[in-house]
Amino acid sequence: MNSTTAWVLLILSGLVDIAWAASVKMSAGYTRPGWALASLLLLFVFVYALGRALEVLPIGTAYVVWTGIGAVGTVVIGIVVFNEPAGMMRLLWIAVTLAGIIGLKVTSQ
Repeated sequence: MNSTTAWVLLILSGLVDIAWAASVKMSAGYTRPGWALASLLLLFVFVYALGRALEVLPIGTAYVVWTGIGAVGTVVIGIVVFNEPAGMMRLLWIAVTLAGIIGLKVTSQ
């Protein structure tokens, strides 16, 4: 696998992580079988894609990028879908996190 494919898998894994977090919320403590099953399937997909990406990418950079994508995306989903607060400080820290993700991607070798 080449580096580009690994980065695509890493980003895909981060995006699936966001969907997984939302599905866990929707499962209501795993009391809603459809959402519970969806969360388990999404968990498998993001762990598999992350594992494949780690075959090529440095673990420190990859993990921080993956975690950042999941964290920022999940906060955005919380704000947009679940009506969580979107105060200025919260948005500032999302921007700081994004800057760190981009910085790590740009400087990784």
